[in-house]
Amino acid sequence: MRKLLIVFGVLLSVVACKTVDKNTAIKAVEQTNGNYTSIGTNFTADAAKSTSDMADAYTAMRIGDTINAKMVGTVDEVCQSKGCWLKLNLEDGNQVMVKFKDYGFFMPKDIAGQEVVLNGKAYVNEVPVEEQRHYAEDAGQSAEEIEAIIEPKKTFSFEADGVLLKSE
Repeated sequence: MRKLLIVFGVLLSVVACKTVDKNTAIKAVEQTNGNYTSIGTNFTADAAKSTSDMADAYTAMRIGDTINAKMVGTVDEVCQSKGCWLKLNLEDGNQVMVKFKDYGFFMPKDIAGQEVVLNGKAYVNEVPVEEQRHYAEDAGQSAEEIEAIIEPKKTFSFEADGVLLKSE
């Protein structure tokens, strides 16, 4: 009995200490889908709204509103720390802050200027000062730019459960 407990304890220790490399997990879900690479949940690009259509949809929404959506746009900026968020420009001059559901995947850091199709939930929220400063730091902004952020900001956001990255 004592030997069984020791073996069980060692086995439990080995399993508990096992780490998973997120990059390996990401590669397992990437696959080519036509002219796109699929990251996260698989979906098709059909019926994706343009940035112009999404600008209209966001304008009609209030803080706290959420809609299911597919959206196509060009990446403006990517988190340079881990690839854990990206920004898309809308046709009306606003930006959409895109995060990934449950941090289940990250995007390559060098995709600014590339087309993506997002699948998930579009929503409008208010971002507190500290969170804005965190994103500014991730984006590599200067200390002066970060300190200039002094009030909460209404933002257009998107939680993507899947992304199609246009293949070059």
